[in-house]
Amino acid sequence: MPESRSASPAAPAARPRDLTHGAIAPTLFAFALPILGGNVMQSLNGSVNAVWIGRFLGEDALAAIANANNILFFLLGAVFGVGMAASILVAQAIGRSDLAGAKRVIGTSATFFLSASVLVALIGLPLSRHVLVWMGTPAGALPHAEAYLKLIFLAVPFLYAFAFLSAILRGAGDARTPFLFLLLVVALDIVMVPLLMLGIGPWPAMGMAGAAMASLIANALGLAALLGWLRHRRHRLWIHRNERNLYRPDWAIVRALLVKGVPMGLQMVMLSAAMIAMISMVNVHGVDTTAGYGAALQLWTYVQMPAMAIGAACSTMAAQNVGAGRWDRVSRIAGTAVAFNLLLTGGLITLLLLLDRAALSLFLGDASVALDTARHLNRIAIWSFLFFGVTFVLFGVVRSTGAVLAPLLILAGTLWGVRVPVATLLQPSLGIDAIWWSFPVSAFVAMLLAIAYYRWGGWRHAHMLDGEEREPVAIPAEVPGQPPSPVAELEPTDAAGDRSGPAPRPPLNPRGGAA
Repeated sequence: MPESRSASPAAPAARPRDLTHGAIAPTLFAFALPILGGNVMQSLNGSVNAVWIGRFLGEDALAAIANANNILFFLLGAVFGVGMAASILVAQAIGRSDLAGAKRVIGTSATFFLSASVLVALIGLPLSRHVLVWMGTPAGALPHAEAYLKLIFLAVPFLYAFAFLSAILRGAGDARTPFLFLLLVVALDIVMVPLLMLGIGPWPAMGMAGAAMASLIANALGLAALLGWLRHRRHRLWIHRNERNLYRPDWAIVRALLVKGVPMGLQMVMLSAAMIAMISMVNVHGVDTTAGYGAALQLWTYVQMPAMAIGAACSTMAAQNVGAGRWDRVSRIAGTAVAFNLLLTGGLITLLLLLDRAALSLFLGDASVALDTARHLNRIAIWSFLFFGVTFVLFGVVRSTGAVLAPLLILAGTLWGVRVPVATLLQPSLGIDAIWWSFPVSAFVAMLLAIAYYRWGGWRHAHMLDGEEREPVAIPAEVPGQPPSPVAELEPTDAAGDRSGPAPRPPLNPRGGAA
């Protein structure tokens, strides 16, 4: 029937999801689950690639991918903050029922990401070898790493665009759609890596370059499929032909993306730069130590996934509630997220310590001389991710308001004021163990500072946009026993999550005032 076809674009799956009502724990868990699933799939993809590379191309190639992936993490971290800023702006707009404001953010952000990705690709391609040499990449691993990294730079536009769309959809409360299309990307990558790397069937043997080419093709196809799906479903956030003017930069939004996004991005850049500094120290101790460290890194990507998923979920959830003025829920979101992190991350650490030989031998082989090194360093350093998880979750909440400088300073101080100095200055007395101990020591200090800032800092009064106004609110953490708002909790909703109660406040435009 014509009526049913015309109604299909408005199906609940295509609508931004309201995270400002309902029970917090199950809502947070349900929203975080697809994000965690996406993180698992990405890490599984990297691990499968590492198994192929380590088993068939040797330890030199495994050391190469450990070096090259640090640069890839740096490249993604460089725009992580802008993506987070855009996601928070969209989430706050959805929280205050301002769909037009959300689309203005998306149009400006899309233009920014496209320009940035092309610029990174053009600059990085000719500098690939120089960066790897500067990092001290072992000579045997250098040719593999260079071949891999050059193609990764070509893939950057697709990687950036896919990450941007995923962040925007999560900001609108939709974590399921990015997960489903990420499954497509991972499936394509896993299938194509052995074909292109080893030259199976009609495919030429490309070695390490084949792994990068598989990533490029998979992300390009996944991005095209996601864009096609959004257009086909007439998603409410899709920018139509008659709205193309939204791609023209709104400079108030650009300013927010840079002023708020750059400090958030610098957090990831500093983290990846510190990892590059650490692997440069490890490289000095030979390819076997680097291979052991690279295998441990593969496990650590899984250990940090629960915290990263919960942190991303509570950041979006908190941002929607900030936009709606639901401060009573923001503090409860933080407490629930920390509890989830301790439970999930602690359980995963315990499991991997019990099964460390079996897990690490997947990447190194049972007879590898690097296996004992990997087990030793893993037992020391893996605990850092329990502390890291608390820090990441609390940072996710505080940045939902636009408070970005304090987390940056805390991270910079603990990475470059604690981790790198401990790893460097204590090596004469502790040997290489100084590198491994620097991880839990710096992570513990960061956690203490993050807790202190969450409790006593001024993040609740921060703003994402210049001129943005909020109604004065009591800070729940400082007003014990404050009950939730009965009107907001009890107002009825329809099946799609839309409020049928009192009309919301007039939305704010990017320059302040009523839209």
